[in-house]
Amino acid sequence: MQKNFDDLLQTRKFLLSKIENLTVEQLNKIPKGFKNNIAWNFTHLLVTQQLLCYKLSGLKCLISDEMIENFQKGSSPNYEVSLEEFKKNKELFIQLPIKLEEDYNAGIFKDYTSYTTSIGVTLNSVKEAIPFNLYHEGIHLGIILQLLKFI
Repeated sequence: MQKNFDDLLQTRKFLLSKIENLTVEQLNKIPKGFKNNIAWNFTHLLVTQQLLCYKLSGLKCLISDEMIENFQKGSSPNYEVSLEEFKKNKELFIQLPIKLEEDYNAGIFKDYTSYTTSIGVTLNSVKEAIPFNLYHEGIHLGIILQLLKFI
């Protein structure tokens, strides 16, 4: 499991290095042919990790309900993310994987509500959700790298 935690943190650091110097306009731009932007994809990763690991384990998410509502699966950008909001989200982007590892090692993930993802993968435990989350992060990393070519 340690490799999953290490890979998640490394992937997130890599993504941050690719977007750290973008302007608010670039973060919020939805290029022609796309349905969302870098800011949405980025924050969607925070939300999905929390839902897959914490909510489905019956635990309180470490992000706001408003963030979940605005960036969960099936949502789309409905406002422009401010630079201040994005800075806070960048901090969470690194803090939350560290907290996940701490919480996992502390044994707080006891229960889990089985969940079948949109690609038909059924998750039955947080131990299954953590590597699936890495797969999901890779998809959105690819989308963000593609969006970077059009902003």
